[in-house]
Amino acid sequence: MSKLNNIIVIEGRGYDSNVYVFEDIIVDTGTGQNMEYILKSIKEAGTDINDLSLIVNTHNHYDHIGGNPYLDLEVAMHSRDARALEEGDEDALLATMFGKTMEKMVVQRKLEEGDKINDFEVILTPGHTPGSICLYDGETLISGDTVFSGGGFGRVDLGGNMGDMRRSLERLGKLDVQYLLPGHGPAVEEGSQHIRMANEMVKGFY
Repeated sequence: MSKLNNIIVIEGRGYDSNVYVFEDIIVDTGTGQNMEYILKSIKEAGTDINDLSLIVNTHNHYDHIGGNPYLDLEVAMHSRDARALEEGDEDALLATMFGKTMEKMVVQRKLEEGDKINDFEVILTPGHTPGSICLYDGETLISGDTVFSGGGFGRVDLGGNMGDMRRSLERLGKLDVQYLLPGHGPAVEEGSQHIRMANEMVKGFY
């Protein structure tokens, strides 16, 4: 556990996504297999889990949403990805790929482009999934599986689309990103540089 720009950074264990906590928000919850570690990390960072009010899922894959049922919080997700969770479509959620099951879950808050999560704006960045989102506050980008540090980007062969990914990365490349907080791997400074690398990398797929 560490902090970057006042955001608690909990790097994923095993197949878990990274988990981020700021103010009363938790972004992604991992697979649910390491909840004790996640909850302990939040406490060690000086935050009371009872002060959290909302889970924001960057997309609907199991390694990012599996911990949702362990937290008695409302869930926010882009409307494009929410349907699979509400219908319990385990193939779309990739639960079956992890050898797990995922119960249907109500998504209380359907997010759209431009919505606000505290000081962060929701940016729709399809490619990894149709409803993948990033959160941006003018300085920090929480990027889910759209872009990773080192110039990587999310797989598109599990319900995604390479054309959408290319366009999403082009959009992100126009932002001034100081801190990049990805869905997997290390959170880094000089985020715009890593996004530029991803834009160069994606060109190799055309």
